[in-house]
Amino acid sequence: MNNLELECPVKFTEGALKEIRHLLYDQDVPENYALRIGVKGGGCSGLSYILGFDEKTDKDDEYVYEDIRVIMERGHGMYLVGLEIDFVHGLNNRGFIYNNPNATDTCGCGTSFSTE
Repeated sequence: MNNLELECPVKFTEGALKEIRHLLYDQDVPENYALRIGVKGGGCSGLSYILGFDEKTDKDDEYVYEDIRVIMERGHGMYLVGLEIDFVHGLNNRGFIYNNPNATDTCGCGTSFSTE
């Protein structure tokens, strides 16, 4: 069984899916690209989220969430399993929101976290 048949470790709200589909169309993303989700060192809490379109590499697992191809570097899953990504259109806030059950601390802007 390959990862295309496994459940994606990350969940998306309808608002996030709508925005991702809009970006895929609006930015004319190449068909061989997928939505990359990951983490990188940095940010005020230690780790920052990665969310963007990219090509799959040998280090990645690939999943399908509804009609969206999702790629994630294998080592990032332990930080992101159970993550829910939302998108808000508010007067004071507009953008992707990360609800991570693995985070023990988050920064005020919500784009970085720690697990220690």
